[in-house]
Amino acid sequence: MLRFTARAFVEHRRVHDALRRGARRGLFRAAAAIRLQAGRSIITSSSPSQPGRPPHTRKGQLRRAILFAAKEDHGLLAALIGTSHDILGPAGRAHEFGGRFRREVFPKRAFMKPALDVVSNRLPDFFRHSLSK
Repeated sequence: MLRFTARAFVEHRRVHDALRRGARRGLFRAAAAIRLQAGRSIITSSSPSQPGRPPHTRKGQLRRAILFAAKEDHGLLAALIGTSHDILGPAGRAHEFGGRFRREVFPKRAFMKPALDVVSNRLPDFFRHSLSK
């Protein structure tokens, strides 16, 4: 007769921490890719863009105003990507969704949603190796 005992030891804390680090890294990369794609869609030109197309910028201020931030709050990861109100004011919102800005009516010239649509097929790649180690 053969008898043996075995113990399995799983380091739950290390696995959980590695998963959180990988997810944070993936979220950071995804947000950066969306921000980069949105900036690339904005063309420097003195003439306005056609309604329905990404807006033009004269001096590049709109492109520089696109920022992102990723944070973890109570175990949930979140990223915020868009134009900085400190740099650009409410003009980014007027371009993205259309509406009134400085007594003018702006047609919708979305640049963030199309950037998300372009990058969306690559999103799983950013999280693919979250637990590689």
